[in-house]
Amino acid sequence: MNIDIKELGARLAAQFQDLQGRQPGQWPLAPRLLCAAGVLLATVGLGYYFYWNDQFAAQEKGAREEVKLREEYKTKMAQAINLEALKAQKAQVDQYVVRLEKQLPSKSEMYSLLSDINQSGVGRGLRFELFKPGQEVVRDYYAELPIDIKVNGHYHDMGAFAADMANLPRIVTLNNLALQVAKDGSLGMQAVAKTFRYLDQEELAAQRAARAAEKKKGAKGKGSARSKAAAKAKSGGKK
Repeated sequence: MNIDIKELGARLAAQFQDLQGRQPGQWPLAPRLLCAAGVLLATVGLGYYFYWNDQFAAQEKGAREEVKLREEYKTKMAQAINLEALKAQKAQVDQYVVRLEKQLPSKSEMYSLLSDINQSGVGRGLRFELFKPGQEVVRDYYAELPIDIKVNGHYHDMGAFAADMANLPRIVTLNNLALQVAKDGSLGMQAVAKTFRYLDQEELAAQRAARAAEKKKGAKGKGSARSKAAAKAKSGGKK
């Protein structure tokens, strides 16, 4: 079957002639179909822009929320399944923390610990040239006390002294060790012994109060800065 494209194009073009002044219902088939297609595309475009677009965004947001909730559900389900094991693990951690706290002296026990350190050196035959506690440094949950020490004695006695420090019931560490040989053949050692103590309830309460005050002050400072910036912007706008 042969189709004359030129003749078909001429027929279609003829259908679009003399449309002015005629009702769309009286138009030939081709203009009516083209007009219907245009109205359909315009309706779809306007519907997408003003109605479906928000629904698609809400659907995507809901899909992301669903994925997030599924992950949370899996995590909580795993926690629920392992709840007893987690409780046992927490109990072990609490016991370990208690044991560590027992190795930290209280404020009233610090003086006896300093005496123990001194007596350990004297008991090993060492001569103290310097034994000076420094300024206490307060951390989050404990306080650190550095002690500058300088002792003289024999090599093996110093090794035994260091071992005694490690075997004390309280935690004591030797830091910044420096060894020097004296003229008489003895050995001199300079070090910083650090011991630690836990904070009592009053100190912890004071620390929490200081943090809260600092946080409140920081928030107040930010609010004041924003107010000043807004006032400056307002005055600049008036100008």
